[in-house]
Amino acid sequence: MFNSLSGRFLILTIAFVMLAEIMIFVPSIARFREDYLLDRLERAQIASLALLADGIVNEGLETELLENAGVYNVVLRRDAMRQLILSSPIPTPISNTFDLRDPPASQLIRDALDRLLTKKPEIVRVIGSPTRDAGLLIEVTMDAMPLREAMLDYGLRILVLSALISALTASLLFFAVRRMMVTPIRNVVAHMKNYAEAPEDARRIISPTATVRELRDAEVALQTMQTDLTSALRQKERLAQLGGAVAKVSHDLRNILTTAQLFADMLERSDDPRVKRSAPKLVGSISRAVNLCEGTLAFGKAEEPPPKLDRHPLHTLVEDTLESERMAGGESLVTLINDVPPGFVIRCDAEQVLRIVGNLVRNARQAIEVTGAAGQVRVKATESETDWNLIICDTGPGLPPKARENLFKPFQGSFRKGGIGLGLVIASELVRGHGGNLRLVSSDESGTVFAVDLPKDAATPRNSTS
Repeated sequence: MFNSLSGRFLILTIAFVMLAEIMIFVPSIARFREDYLLDRLERAQIASLALLADGIVNEGLETELLENAGVYNVVLRRDAMRQLILSSPIPTPISNTFDLRDPPASQLIRDALDRLLTKKPEIVRVIGSPTRDAGLLIEVTMDAMPLREAMLDYGLRILVLSALISALTASLLFFAVRRMMVTPIRNVVAHMKNYAEAPEDARRIISPTATVRELRDAEVALQTMQTDLTSALRQKERLAQLGGAVAKVSHDLRNILTTAQLFADMLERSDDPRVKRSAPKLVGSISRAVNLCEGTLAFGKAEEPPPKLDRHPLHTLVEDTLESERMAGGESLVTLINDVPPGFVIRCDAEQVLRIVGNLVRNARQAIEVTGAAGQVRVKATESETDWNLIICDTGPGLPPKARENLFKPFQGSFRKGGIGLGLVIASELVRGHGGNLRLVSSDESGTVFAVDLPKDAATPRNSTS
């Protein structure tokens, strides 16, 4: 119970109420002491006035008056004279004198606490002003022990009452907070657990019912999050099903296209001039279709294998990639240029770097070919103390806004009609596997520039940015 919110709230409530009662208790006990002493002064004044009115009093009556007043002596000052009105033997000398004529509150509190802490018997003198202007001053001597006993009795009753008030207040607050806060919070937690069992079930999404504004805001936020998550899970499930279907189709289609590619190669050896002119275009189209199927199948894998790092000449890797793209491009007007220095060596997985450069160069070449104009794709390389930097720049039309927004999202970042938007996604995953970063440097009407940053110490992976 004490580990729960309501249990801790109950304990804190009792503690704070008791603290407030204690803060009230100290002035209350001081006030009780003052009233007690003033009552003794008033009784002594009444006894002295009775004596003054009669003029004669025997010893028995005097003793009775003093016992009724609870004092030993009564001194009354009327006019300029100080007169001992009533007296009896004092058992011990007077130890303290207290003046109740307009004392400060701090003095009353200090005297009250001293009286509670003093256990030995004492005789004290109390000075006050007579009521109804019956004189200038009244002074009595009295035993302090009855005062202490009365203060203890009063304090005990106050503490018991405070404890009852604390318990009642804490109980009321406990049940109020439990009903208004703890129960709604538990309901939210129960909704969350219920939703977690089957997040794809839209019926389990919470419906805000709280009347407290903060709790309702929390329920609305939870409802929004659950709605978005359920939609995302459904979309993910559909994409997974679609991916499985596409992978199967791509696998079979790749086999068919491979066979078609063999027949196209045979057509290239035909003596018919028209066939010779058409065969390269047919071969190029079939090659692109094969690459498209292979790209889809590669993306459909659960994950890319970790790179096998070794030192490789980057110039050779880039040249092999460009040569393949030149063959795939056929009579394309796009010029592919290798500006990587011949002696430039990097530590990488050669096969994966071929795929990275191939995807980026292919995207650039196809973007220029769409315009029907001549252009260039240039591959350069630089290095710093921490990174090798591979730069692919082209003179194409630049990426459209939609392609930039979805640059590294599968099936969404394609810049040309018929594209599936996997080239950059695959390249980005391969670069991240090297601990590097694929980023878009610039893209406008003068061309597009991508940069691949491969760390010389590939221990810390980075995120692709645009």
